[in-house]
Amino acid sequence: MPRIKIKLPEKFIFKSEIDISVTDLNYGGHLGNDAVLSIAHEARLRFLKHLGYSELDVEGSGIIMSDAAIQYKGEGFHGDELIIEISVNDFTKTGCDFVYRLANKDTQKIIALVKTGIVFYDYNLRKVVSIPKNFIDKIESL
Repeated sequence: MPRIKIKLPEKFIFKSEIDISVTDLNYGGHLGNDAVLSIAHEARLRFLKHLGYSELDVEGSGIIMSDAAIQYKGEGFHGDELIIEISVNDFTKTGCDFVYRLANKDTQKIIALVKTGIVFYDYNLRKVVSIPKNFIDKIESL
C-alpha cells in the first residue's frame, strides 16, 4: 500500500493551541493515533465557532466527516503544547477538505498532518446537500 502524503496548502487560515493530556497517550507513552484525530476535531470545532458556526449549523447545513487521513511526523508527549493550524480547500459541490498541521509549540517540530473530507448534510432530510456559497465566500476571504 502506498504511503499517505498530505499536500500542505499555501496558507493556513486559523490557529489554535491544544495541550496533550494524559488521555491522549497510548501504551508507548506518546500521543496516540486516535487522539490525533480527536485533537483535529477539537480544532475544527474551534475554527467553526470562530466563524460563527457549529457542526450542526454552517449557513443552515450540518457537516459530516466523510474520510480522514493522518501522516505522522513525530512524537508528542503529555504536557506538550501543540499549535494546530487549519486550511480549507478542494471545494466540490457538496463538500471540501480541511487540512491540519499539528506542531510542538516550543520546538516547532511537526507532529502530524491531517486531512478530513467534509460533506454538507441536512440532518432533517438525512441527505447530503450543496455546500453553502456563503461558507465558501467566508473561507476565501480569510
